[in-house]
Amino acid sequence: MENSRLSVYVEFWNEASNSEHFPLSAYARRTTVAKANTPGLVSSATSGSKRPSEPSMELANARNDAAAASGPERAKAIKREGNRKGPTTSSSEQEGPKTPDPKTLRRLAQNREAARKSRLRKKAYVQQLESSRIRLTQLEQELQRARAQGIFFGGGGSLLGGDQGPPVGISNISSDAAVFDMEYTRWLEEHHRLTCELRAAVQEHLPENELRLFVDNYLAHYDEVMTLKGMVAKSDVFYLVSGMWKTPAERCFMWMGGFRPSELIKIILSQIEPLTEQQILGIYGLQQSTQEAEEALSQGLESLNQSLSDTIASDSLSCPPNMANYMGQMAVAMNKLSTLEGFVRQADNLRHQTLHRLHQILTTRQAARCFLAIAEYFYRLRALSSLWLARPREE
Repeated sequence: MENSRLSVYVEFWNEASNSEHFPLSAYARRTTVAKANTPGLVSSATSGSKRPSEPSMELANARNDAAAASGPERAKAIKREGNRKGPTTSSSEQEGPKTPDPKTLRRLAQNREAARKSRLRKKAYVQQLESSRIRLTQLEQELQRARAQGIFFGGGGSLLGGDQGPPVGISNISSDAAVFDMEYTRWLEEHHRLTCELRAAVQEHLPENELRLFVDNYLAHYDEVMTLKGMVAKSDVFYLVSGMWKTPAERCFMWMGGFRPSELIKIILSQIEPLTEQQILGIYGLQQSTQEAEEALSQGLESLNQSLSDTIASDSLSCPPNMANYMGQMAVAMNKLSTLEGFVRQADNLRHQTLHRLHQILTTRQAARCFLAIAEYFYRLRALSSLWLARPREE
């Protein structure tokens, strides 16, 4: 009876050990089988001794072994399941592209504006180089023409005239006149750059307050050349009046060392229309007052020329002259000639006032078109001079 019970117990544990729910270790199975096959060994269950904790301990050890064996397999299964699902994406990555904040938009707008200004500066620089090349070619042609006409002879005559050689030419101009010539060339280059910027501003239809900055800079640049002319008028007014710092075509329209303001008003009238009635009255009033001032200065200069001629011819023009009379004539002529600087300064002031008065009468956009028309007019005169000097000559 006891052996049959023991056999049933062994079969139960064998089935439990083979089951996936109760995997027994090899040591536990060997122990159980050995007890069943040993006749003299009586288990705790068959001996009748009350030791119920041993089977419970064996069951607990079996469960622990099963959990230890199934732990790595369960971890691998969880890892495989995670690999099937693929990498997780964050919520920020799943969201669409964000709208830039105002600071970024403002920075982008500033970058675009800087790029636009850079393109304009590059374009103006190229145009400036072209203008300088034309100016250099023009100066070379003028130099060749002057040499062909025999102007550059070097040296100079003595104080008494007569057989003292040809007059002093432009090869012996004063140092102040030479400095003025170089500064005026730089002024023309800067003037060309400002003209390009002003034209671009007008074409882009900038607001009035932004366009006013370009117009004010342009007008201030005209004031600079007036200052340069005032400096050279003190030391060499003849160089200024002769117009040798201008191109040949520009010299045809010279009036007291510069342009005639009333003629300039006539040129720009058709370029700044439409005008209001008040503007028309203001411009015609300015033109009339300018013409009156020009006539007064022209009459004064004509009187000065007549007085100088009379002074020079007041004594016999025989050679050699009477030294006492000669030196007296030169002293009187020098005193009269000193007033020539005053006439040139008054003419420059009239030109300066005319430009500023036009700026006051016209609107900002009209003033911009007015200054662009003036610049284009003088540019075409310089181009005409270059074409004239480069024309084919008949042998």
